[in-house]
Amino acid sequence: MQSDTPAAPSNALVEMLTNSGPVAIAVLVVLGLASIYSWTLIFSKMSSFKKATQQSRRFLRVFRKATRLQEIAAATSEFQPSPLAMVFDEVYEAYKRQTGGYGPPRNITPLERAAQTASSEALTRMEDRLTWLATIASSSTFVGLFGTVMGVVEAFHGLGTAGSATLRAVAPGISEALITTAAGIFVAVPAGIAYNQFTARLRSFASGVDDFARELLNSLEEIPPRTATAGRPPEARYPEREA
Repeated sequence: MQSDTPAAPSNALVEMLTNSGPVAIAVLVVLGLASIYSWTLIFSKMSSFKKATQQSRRFLRVFRKATRLQEIAAATSEFQPSPLAMVFDEVYEAYKRQTGGYGPPRNITPLERAAQTASSEALTRMEDRLTWLATIASSSTFVGLFGTVMGVVEAFHGLGTAGSATLRAVAPGISEALITTAAGIFVAVPAGIAYNQFTARLRSFASGVDDFARELLNSLEEIPPRTATAGRPPEARYPEREA
């Protein structure tokens, strides 16, 4: 006695994949590789952005508590994932070349250019390979659509071969069309969402870096000039801050 219980969805999917033609299989392989790369990139960026956020918060606390530039410069190596630490390093190097590391800067313009350059480099490094997510999000649906079109062509070919409009004649082509369409959407949607989220995070990072650069330059301009004693110039200090 045969059972009338329908086949499990997983078995049906395997059967459809088994009966798919070479074009559909090629489309699914391309979409599968794109999905693997997309999720690898998503997890990688999530990890790097999380580290950058945490290290930036820690660095900003150290920066605001320190009373000497030398103290901050000695600690920047501990906050390398932070774009703020990169901006500080570049500005501090420009400051040392201009003043020797002591007293207020003579010309703030080179320091502003150093801050802008470092900010641009830090953000460019953070958005590395991010455009691949946009590419995958925009192209996966079209790759899936290509498989859909070829599936419809296969369905019509089945009709022509069978000579009659039966379900058995069109089923293979229709299944290919549905599978590739679903696969294209499955790959495109997460990549598109992740790209939008990451670009929003990058805008937030850019705003935070600009604010920090202004705070750093203001602190440098407020360093009071000091008279050297015993033939040795005084260390660069920040002006006193309120607790």
